[in-house]
Amino acid sequence: MANGTKKRSKTIELRNDQLIFRFPNIYKHAELRIEFQRTLRIPDDNREYPLPPGLGKFPLYRVDDYLNHLPDTWEEHGGVFLPMYQTEAMWINFHADYPMAVKIAAGKINAVTGQRWKVELTKAPQDYLVVPGQPWLDGFCVEKGLVRQFVAMPLGQGYTAEEQLTGEAEHGGLQIAVYPMQAEIYEMQKRVLRDVGLVVSAPVREIGLAPGGLMRQEIYKDKYGIHAWDTSIRSRCFVHIVNSVQLVHLTGCEPPGKPQTAQDYTASGLPWFDYYGNDLSVLEGAKKLAKLDSVAVAKLKKGEGFLHDNDPVKPAVVKKLGKSMVREGVF
Repeated sequence: MANGTKKRSKTIELRNDQLIFRFPNIYKHAELRIEFQRTLRIPDDNREYPLPPGLGKFPLYRVDDYLNHLPDTWEEHGGVFLPMYQTEAMWINFHADYPMAVKIAAGKINAVTGQRWKVELTKAPQDYLVVPGQPWLDGFCVEKGLVRQFVAMPLGQGYTAEEQLTGEAEHGGLQIAVYPMQAEIYEMQKRVLRDVGLVVSAPVREIGLAPGGLMRQEIYKDKYGIHAWDTSIRSRCFVHIVNSVQLVHLTGCEPPGKPQTAQDYTASGLPWFDYYGNDLSVLEGAKKLAKLDSVAVAKLKKGEGFLHDNDPVKPAVVKKLGKSMVREGVF
């Protein structure tokens, strides 16, 4: 447990393509692991889809290891970067035993509320996730029980949530802030918690995240209350996104292969997923985010035609997940 006379310490480590946030002076096991999962891009046709599978982690690279090849502003941001193909989708996976409040923004637009980024926690509306409890985040929370999938699109073309809400293409990527629970409150909660189950030679350009297809996913209310979180210490990380075809130029590493389409995956009889938090209350969703154009709609408005690989699918196998079940991937 933290001693009031000790300096508050925090670390962020990159290991095995996971971001590991640690707060050792708060509590010995105060640790959060975050990974970014490749996944199917669900059809962007205004139908509601179950959760798609994980297709493996995106590789992560430290910005500081590649500064000679990266934009000057990235040195100030620090953090990490990952490669995504244009119109590729992702979801964010959380692992923690010690409770954490986690803020996620895309292009400095809060993915839960649609408000501009600020690092502090806000109670009304709740602008953060509580982990454990929230196992993953697949997109922008647009309605109660619905998100629009995170889909990679280049900045400067008007697709991203950032551009639609601010009119500017400035930040891109993802921004993360993590607050641990106060150690004293954790001690009181321990018994309860145990029962809760592009061209390669071109300049590097930031990729942003745009709203894609609709899927069923609940964003849960903070059952502890905002005063449970230790706001005297926080850790934050900027996750940049680059086009996958630029990865060799930047790092010498080959990007992952292009992901499977939702149509091919479903035709193979592989499972989709539904998850329910049982007794947890659900946030209503953000009206600002609900008004955004999805990628498919934006393309039509721009006169760029239809989004490729966007035919509707009918998942035949949908597995229901509870708190003790694992969301499986494809190997």
